[in-house]
Amino acid sequence: MEAFVPGGAGAAAAAMAAVGGFVAAAALAERAGVIAPRKRPNAPPVGGFVAAAALAERAGVIAPRKRSNAPPAVPGLPIIGNLHQLKEKKPHQTFAKWAEIYGPIYTIRTGASSVVVLNSTEVAKEAMIDKFSSISTRKLPKAMSVLTRKNMVAISDYGDYQKMAKRNIMIGMLGFNAQKQFRGTRERMISNVLSTLHKLVSLDPHSPLNFRDVYINELFSLSLIQSLGEDVRSVYVEEFGREISKDEIFDVLVHEMMMCAVEADWRDYFPYLSWLPNKSFDTIVSTTEFRRDAVMNALIKKQKERIARGEARASYIDFLLEAERSAQLTDDQLMLLLSESILAAADTVLELLYQEIREVCGGEAVTEDDLPRLPYLNAVFHETLRLHSPVPVLPPRFVHDDTTLAGYDVAAGTQMMINVYACHMDEKAWESPGEWSPERFLGEGFEVADRYKTMAFGAGRRTCAGSLQAMNIACVAVARLVQELEWRLREGDGDKEDTMQFTALKLDPLHVHLKPR
Repeated sequence: MEAFVPGGAGAAAAAMAAVGGFVAAAALAERAGVIAPRKRPNAPPVGGFVAAAALAERAGVIAPRKRSNAPPAVPGLPIIGNLHQLKEKKPHQTFAKWAEIYGPIYTIRTGASSVVVLNSTEVAKEAMIDKFSSISTRKLPKAMSVLTRKNMVAISDYGDYQKMAKRNIMIGMLGFNAQKQFRGTRERMISNVLSTLHKLVSLDPHSPLNFRDVYINELFSLSLIQSLGEDVRSVYVEEFGREISKDEIFDVLVHEMMMCAVEADWRDYFPYLSWLPNKSFDTIVSTTEFRRDAVMNALIKKQKERIARGEARASYIDFLLEAERSAQLTDDQLMLLLSESILAAADTVLELLYQEIREVCGGEAVTEDDLPRLPYLNAVFHETLRLHSPVPVLPPRFVHDDTTLAGYDVAAGTQMMINVYACHMDEKAWESPGEWSPERFLGEGFEVADRYKTMAFGAGRRTCAGSLQAMNIACVAVARLVQELEWRLREGDGDKEDTMQFTALKLDPLHVHLKPR
């Protein structure tokens, strides 16, 4: 199973899709011989692509408007710009290294597009808060445009629909009152995780466990209950002509969507060649879209039949189908909003955390009521997000009005990306940023209830709608896991690197040795 982000998956998808496109476009340039000529006997002829691109560039079709006070530009190659330097799956680290040379704001070129990359907390907040009115539009790659139809909360452009959709998901699922309503469901999820881990340890106490698989399975169940009112075990899909299991529902709604989201269409980077076919990409996207729609419509039909029988439940679909709200949504918008809610959805530290939990809770299981009295737990949560942000690069935005950032002129038509990883490594904002130190969040100026200590949940009007749920689930889960089990990493797993797919993942899943306390 892959990473799963309830409530925040749309934004993560947009970010990872943009990053994935760098790799695909770089591969095209390499195949064309622009980067490093290599003999490829089966490679299709693409010299015409390059010739057309060169002609367009010379004609001024793709050259961005020059400004005397533009941000520094990272040197690149003709036509492809800097794509050849972004072939790896850790572009956030490349962006951070460039910031050491060119400063916290600079420009790169990805094919025909100019992209301003922001690498400091100060400049990022200027863009997201002070200059929001000029930089509020999402810039979506082709795959995300097709899959979301710009109707998901995290993807849609800021406006009346986005505000209505976000208001609905906050009231019906992710806001404070809704979170109180779903508290019992979250507590059962965490208890199920612990029960599964205890069972696996008792069966084979000496073998390391794949923690990711256990946790994601229960997290998916939580998202189904919150979204649809039940932990769906199977559903009949008319288009498939058969009943599909919960595992296949997960594959279609989560795994296949995540993989498709990072499928890149090189035409996004060379739009003047958009008339050329890209059959493999179009087939993957259309197939994924068809399968997602079929499964979601089957799930919605099943719940509509339940509601028609008078069986109301506390769920997001029940909330959306109330007469007044239902009249505001098309069937397509309802399907996409529910799909988003399902998709989105060191030893010393452990000892300090365990001691705090024992002092506050004694032998009682930690609950959400205890969180305000567990400052070290809160600090561990935020330090983890700082060092390992689930989305190291925020989704691209489109500058639709000429503006200034950090004293530089940024022209309308430019794309903008915020490198959260670099913001969290910013020495002006963080002391010794490369070191793990939860204690940094225990000083003055940090309130336990503040969810925006880092850039992990964004900032300004487009902050993550699921931040409250993420904090509640993560903090209680960590506390209960530390409270009941002793943890030891599998030998050699102490320093695994992150890589970017749909979200930032460990290159290998976390394997741990557990021992009941």
